[in-house]
Amino acid sequence: MQAYVLPALIKAVGLSKPTLHTIRIATLILVLCSASTVTVVAQQPSDDSQQQQTIRLLVEKIEKLEARVAQLESSRQPTPPPTANTGEAGPSSTAPSEAGPGPVGESAEAERMDPSRTLLRMRGFGDITFHGDDAKGDHTAFSLGQLDLFVTSDVSEKFHFLSEIVFEAGQDNNFGVDVERLLMQYSHNDYFNVAIGRFHTAIGYYNTAYHHSTWLQTATGRPFLFAFEDQGGILPVHNVGVSVSGLVPSGKLGLHYVAELGNGRASQSPNAEPVQNVVAEKNGKAFNLGLFARPTAVPGLQVGVSVYHDKLIPNNVPTVSETIVAAHAVLVRPNFEWLNEGVVIRHAPQGISHVYETPGFYTQVSKRIGSFRPYLRYQYVNASDTEPIFPTVGLRQGPSVGLRYDASESVAFKLQYDYTDFRHQQTVNGLAMQLGFTF
Repeated sequence: MQAYVLPALIKAVGLSKPTLHTIRIATLILVLCSASTVTVVAQQPSDDSQQQQTIRLLVEKIEKLEARVAQLESSRQPTPPPTANTGEAGPSSTAPSEAGPGPVGESAEAERMDPSRTLLRMRGFGDITFHGDDAKGDHTAFSLGQLDLFVTSDVSEKFHFLSEIVFEAGQDNNFGVDVERLLMQYSHNDYFNVAIGRFHTAIGYYNTAYHHSTWLQTATGRPFLFAFEDQGGILPVHNVGVSVSGLVPSGKLGLHYVAELGNGRASQSPNAEPVQNVVAEKNGKAFNLGLFARPTAVPGLQVGVSVYHDKLIPNNVPTVSETIVAAHAVLVRPNFEWLNEGVVIRHAPQGISHVYETPGFYTQVSKRIGSFRPYLRYQYVNASDTEPIFPTVGLRQGPSVGLRYDASESVAFKLQYDYTDFRHQQTVNGLAMQLGFTF
């Protein structure tokens, strides 16, 4: 009769086959029943041999059940947690299974669609700066820099999402929110990748190597040549459209190409949002073509050129044909950095024979010594006073010298002195101390 105790108990809880949880419950009930049986037998008149036989049978049954539980526990394999991928591209551990229809594929798809198993990965960057200069009307101030949330997701094996959401205070001390980058990327292979959305235009090197985080940069800020549009920059550093990039079969030369098509920058009014996120001023689109090499013979070296073209339609001015030619040669290694970039911005108004050319360049060199990295930068931009698109830029040039100290892997202190000479203004001396961090 004892042989039928366990199946009866399992049937009583309404399960068709014994699971680990069911066996544990049945074992507990059987032990309690066994204890009651022993008590009842002890109260009834019988010989000692019968009691001992009953106890022995119950103990053997319990030992068999415990052995069965141990066997089931050893056969259960834990499911490994998904591996986080912090890069901007790559295979996703939570992507749907390629095994096709059936229980395995359905299980993987259900896991991917489970809101509790998020596909998002997020990194944060920020900075706080104390700065001052001797320009008339300026005051020393503590300034909150950009709070940058870098968000990525592997939507599937070949589709990836990337965005930069920036919280930033303006000159009115009020905070605003900007989506600086928002891209859906398709990575077919190393030779063909497509990104659609808002991106940093691949003009030169700096604009695609350093995004909206001062912590990633050696200096306290970007070169004036690559300043953001809403900070007085003269280049279309953002664009909304499509970008295609990849390797060019070239062996050890390491050639890469970039081709971009987008709305370009707004030009009808200086007060308009520079980046045309939703509505474009015209049907024609801006395009940019770039080619650069990363030869394996010189680790860290990159040399490249790019050509950008657009048509601008400022108010009360003829349509302006804009062409931007950029070239760069950089050497970036863990303990040494040497950046060199030159740009020529050519504006040709229709119906006017005069062509406005604005040259600009910067060079920056730094050397890591332990946790310290001293650096030197020199920059130059020379725009005509009658330039039709940015007439207030003029001539500005001068050196910057600074020191970066990495207090930890996530915190850096910077001290920088700037000397800037202008064409029609007094020379300005500036000093900045910055705390940059990532989290």
